Amino acid sequence: MANPADKPDPNLTTPDEGEVREEELEEEDDYEGEDDDDEATASKPQTREDAAASRANAQNLFRLMGVAPVPVRVHDVIVKGNEKTKDHVIEAEVDGVRQATTLQELLEAANVANFNLRALDIFDSVKITLDAGPPELPDTTNVVVKVVESQSPLAAEIVTSTKSQARSSTLEGSLKYKNIFGHGDIWDSSLAYGCDNSGEVGLGLYLPRLRGRPSPFTSRLYLSTQDWLKFSSYRERALGVSLGVLLSKNHELGYTLAWRNLIDPTQMASRTIRRQIGHSLVSDLKYTFKVDERNSSLRPTRGYSFVSTSQIGGLVPDSRTLRFLRQTQSVRTERCDLPDPGKKMVFSRV
Repeated sequence: MANPADKPDPNLTTPDEGEVREEELEEEDDYEGEDDDDEATASKPQTREDAAASRANAQNLFRLMGVAPVPVRVHDVIVKGNEKTKDHVIEAEVDGVRQATTLQELLEAANVANFNLRALDIFDSVKITLDAGPPELPDTTNVVVKVVESQSPLAAEIVTSTKSQARSSTLEGSLKYKNIFGHGDIWDSSLAYGCDNSGEVGLGLYLPRLRGRPSPFTSRLYLSTQDWLKFSSYRERALGVSLGVLLSKNHELGYTLAWRNLIDPTQMASRTIRRQIGHSLVSDLKYTFKVDERNSSLRPTRGYSFVSTSQIGGLVPDSRTLRFLRQTQSVRTERCDLPDPGKKMVFSRV
């Protein structure tokens, strides 16, 4: 039996207050984790009744859409996933959804917006969903646009082409860099070389919108060399810039300005060509009107297309420049006759 008069051993340890406090905190965290799990489990609709109710609501909605227009109004457009691309670039392409007054119109406008965003060629994926609007505003919806920007902004391409009429082949390589400044801009550099000693080096820029207007803008700086000794006994070198604006779906306007040098090494060129020998400024303004009612631009089977081009040359204060007025028109019709089975298909083109 221990003697009460003995002093306590100083080597004996007692529980530290810090350790006790840590154990209490761990217990509290365990309780909080259990509560969070319970809340997460309760928030998920796990019953069959909830799933059946969701399916029934969706079926009723589709049934109403087939019978009569379903009124709806877009409350807000929410953009997600764009780290470099500016919000106004995406919102401008989906602006058509704001004018929709029915659910049918909204679905069609969302489909068009999805196509427009993919056509920018700066996103790997585009997803547009419709979410419920604020509870205090009935018949409203929020349009959520979720995009995934291209992981590789660089794109390279090599193309070969052959002109049967001129009996020449061309090898062309291009390198594109997409969305440098976040405005949907695409910069490209190209190099082309032909077997007839022709070549071209170019640097171009494409903008999907010019000053907020739905008018794609293109510009290009180029240095080209053309060898026409087989046809007109002269060589041409040009350093120029070209600008183009797509005013609308059917109207396009372009302007070209170049510093040109003509060389006649054989001294056999025509009198008209000899008057232009040396350095001179050349320019032309071109307007194009297009109508394309074909069912496909790659393999059309029916429809027609019409292209009218008006070109004015010599819009520079140079007495030696070539001034001209050119007008060209082309009409193409497509028709595919489907004969009886067992017979060959007949295609006709005018």
